[in-house]
Amino acid sequence: MRLGIDLGGTKIELIALDENGTTLLRRRVPTPTGDYVGILNVIAGLVRLAEGELGRGGTVGVGSPGTISTRTGLLKNSNTTVMNGKPLLRDLAEKLGRPVRLENDANCFALSEAVDGAAAGAHAVFGVIVGTGVGGGVVIDKQVLTGRNRIAGEWGHNPLPWATESELPGAPCYCGKLGCVETFLSGAGLARDYHSRSGKQLPAHEIALAADAGDKGAQASLNVYQDRLARSLAVVINVVDPDVIVLGGGLSNMMQLYMGLSALVEVYAFSDEIDTRIMRAVHGDSSGVRGAAWLWSS
Repeated sequence: MRLGIDLGGTKIELIALDENGTTLLRRRVPTPTGDYVGILNVIAGLVRLAEGELGRGGTVGVGSPGTISTRTGLLKNSNTTVMNGKPLLRDLAEKLGRPVRLENDANCFALSEAVDGAAAGAHAVFGVIVGTGVGGGVVIDKQVLTGRNRIAGEWGHNPLPWATESELPGAPCYCGKLGCVETFLSGAGLARDYHSRSGKQLPAHEIALAADAGDKGAQASLNVYQDRLARSLAVVINVVDPDVIVLGGGLSNMMQLYMGLSALVEVYAFSDEIDTRIMRAVHGDSSGVRGAAWLWSS
């Protein structure tokens, strides 16, 4: 049995999978805000609950925002900032009394979709998360490519490509820089663009609904969002050239994004034609936690 943990900023989710990927159990609880020890205790409690209920032990994989530093062994780059600088992998292994595998949550998402999701059977997969933040992961032949510095796939912290004068210098990012892709393609980025056009405050999913209802400002914001997404994905294709790009996260549910997206990416990418498939995630918001469980597939 494989247990996966998705460690999010607002919720912690556990899934138990059998050897075929069938879900045996799922549980979700709120993340203790600003409480590192509380986070460790919640994860341990979920593992104990699952193993007790199912009557057997399992491997444990964890998907976390951020990644483990190769230099210090401590977590870095997490937007759940209470975990930064902490020995998360070591503490979890000690707490659970067994080896634990931990990867960035976007890597877990990409792995899930590469194993048995939208990109099943593909050689090279780029998994995209667009939601509260913007993340990415690269999977080659069902193996996560972490990179020398364990930051492979972090497209969200590059500058927005081919930025216009009106887009510069860009909004501040939590990483300390200005104008990162994340500041434009996150939910907050879409909401900020819509507010600048309409003077109204709406969350991203309501902007999509407003666009469908004929709101011109919402339609304009979604058009600009799609163009920014296309520019950013074109750079990914120029560097990685994956067979499939899978979109996940809350904003991936806006179906307006997919209409004409491939053609727009082709305008920006460095090739005479682009046949990279751009697909919506099959497993939805379960993909990250499933991918964490699949960290023990080899």
